[in-house]
Amino acid sequence: MIKYIIPIIIVLIVIIAVIFVFRNKHLTEMRRLQALKDDLQKKPVQEELAKVKGLNMNGQTEAMFESWKNKWENLDDQEFPKIDNLLHALRGNVDRFQFGKATIVEQEIESHIHGADKIIDQILEELDHLLNSEKQSSIEIEQLQEQYKTSRKTLLAHQYSFGPAARPLEERLELFNPQFEDYHQLTDAGDYLKAREIVEHLNREGQEIFKLISTIPGLLREIQKQIPSDLQELRLGHNEMEETGFFLKHLEILEWIQATELELTELKDKIAELDIGTAELRVQEIREDIEHYFDCLEAEYNSKKYVDQYVTPVGTRLHEVLSYTLATARETEEVQKGYHLTGDEIATPLNCKQELVTVQQRYETIVHELEEHQAAYTMVEGELKEIANDAERIFEEQDAFSDRLKNLRIDENNASDTLKQLTATLRETERRLHKANIPGIPDDIESRLSEADEQLFVADQKLKAVPLDMPEVFEAVKTAELAVTETTKHVDSMIEDVKLVELLIQYGNRYRTTKPGMNDSLVEAEDAFNNMRYSKALEIVAKAVEKAEPGALKKMEELVDEVLSK
Repeated sequence: MIKYIIPIIIVLIVIIAVIFVFRNKHLTEMRRLQALKDDLQKKPVQEELAKVKGLNMNGQTEAMFESWKNKWENLDDQEFPKIDNLLHALRGNVDRFQFGKATIVEQEIESHIHGADKIIDQILEELDHLLNSEKQSSIEIEQLQEQYKTSRKTLLAHQYSFGPAARPLEERLELFNPQFEDYHQLTDAGDYLKAREIVEHLNREGQEIFKLISTIPGLLREIQKQIPSDLQELRLGHNEMEETGFFLKHLEILEWIQATELELTELKDKIAELDIGTAELRVQEIREDIEHYFDCLEAEYNSKKYVDQYVTPVGTRLHEVLSYTLATARETEEVQKGYHLTGDEIATPLNCKQELVTVQQRYETIVHELEEHQAAYTMVEGELKEIANDAERIFEEQDAFSDRLKNLRIDENNASDTLKQLTATLRETERRLHKANIPGIPDDIESRLSEADEQLFVADQKLKAVPLDMPEVFEAVKTAELAVTETTKHVDSMIEDVKLVELLIQYGNRYRTTKPGMNDSLVEAEDAFNNMRYSKALEIVAKAVEKAEPGALKKMEELVDEVLSK
């Protein structure tokens, strides 16, 4: 029996514990909701309403006050008691362990509290706006009245500075007084919200009219005095420069000045209509245009100094380059008699001459325009610089071509010297070959010697050709040089092998009777040597001697090097 009682007791304890946990949870939530409701009732709505009630209200303000008062009274008389009843019901549900119903009631209470909180915050916000707007309006209206008085004094004291805009400005300012009176009447009557609307309207109007009063005198001064003065200065500078020979028609300055003077009258009319936005923008643009045209005149003046300084030297340089081109053409004709030139090389002086003629025509055109005062100096300066650059480019091309012509003779002499040196080298190789006192010359060496001789002959014939084709000469000399070099290399190598074979056979004789196989090897090597198979003979004797005396081959090689170097 006990074994059933204990689990039952444990289950009961768990159930009771769970019940008390849920109960405490809902009690905590109930206390939280109660606190929220108490905080709502503590919000200073009544105090703020009392402050507004102390004001002399009328019209829209009075209607708003009644709306706030009714909303608060509805909360105090109906909503808060309803929340109290729900809290009481929540307590009963918790005490009876009806946690499901308790949760539903908690959600309903939360909803009522949230709705009431929104209404209270809206009331307080609107109350604060009313109270602050009344204070703010009072401050702003004083500032507006002060600015109005200052503006009236400025307008009256300096009426001439405002020109045709004075009357429209006065009319706009005259509209302020009635609105000041309306503001004070509404404030005295307690219609603060309506009064605030007037202040906001006056603020917007004031920002515009006060800006006009501060801006228009300076703007008119620009339009009526400063800009006309600058235009006159620009006109005088333009006319003076034209009288001294400057060509300025391309700038169209006088036309622009005339159009701008007419536009200034239109801008003055815009200001009379109080449209200063357009006037300010155009005045800035006109200022920039005036500065641009002064810069143009200054550029023309500076370009004239450049043109006066360089127009003659450029012409002289053109003449020098043309003379040099003609001389190069004559030199080309002479060189062509002795040397083969490509079509491009022959055409170089002619092409340069034709291009120079075109450049010369451009130069003569600008000189004529300068004499007739029909060219802008800035344009002439640019053209002169291009002509000078073209002349130098053509001269450099001609100079490089002339150097190539001069180098043809140098290249011919160098090729001839090289060919002589190669011939001497081949003859010396042949001399050493015959002096070597060998049984005979192998066929491959004979072939190489013959090929080298043939290439030297070809190169010599190329050098004797008229006219000389130097690229072909260079190629023939290069081929001959390669043939002679390879031939000399193989001959020297063969002579070295012959000397080494002779020394090794002499050295091997000491072992001919003492070392087995030495005699046979020496006989085989001598046979190969006599049959002009020098490489085979070296291979046989070197192997036999090195076997008989290790290191002997190296000593013989050193001895050969010593003998051949003498």
